[in-house]
Amino acid sequence: MDLFTTLDEAISVAKETFLADHPEVDELSAAVSQFSLQKYVMQDGDIMWQAAFSDHNDEPSECLPLYFDEAAQAIWDNEYDEDEILAEWQPENTLHEWDEGEFQLAPSTDTEEGRVAADEWEDDNSDSERW
Repeated sequence: MDLFTTLDEAISVAKETFLADHPEVDELSAAVSQFSLQKYVMQDGDIMWQAAFSDHNDEPSECLPLYFDEAAQAIWDNEYDEDEILAEWQPENTLHEWDEGEFQLAPSTDTEEGRVAADEWEDDNSDSERW
């Protein structure tokens, strides 16, 4: 799993990965039908992103499908506004790092460690909470 600190970097690597998986396609002629995205909050509070492009709307991904058809193609063609994509992200879909490399939607509160993590993840009105 490759995670990136910026959305632009995640999108760029998602393009490279798609092209590597489809050697018969070049960047200018690629036709994508799905753009998927996942936001992660690491234990240290850093925000990380993972993105993926697909040429099938039902292709499995570690990321959540977010845009389809023309909207996905627009992102591929760099015709997108990062703020719009960030505004579209639903906070309840964000994965939080629980243990190194292990993520879940919310921390487990049945242990002291889990309760401490849950307290740290509560809304503190920081920029990371808005994005």
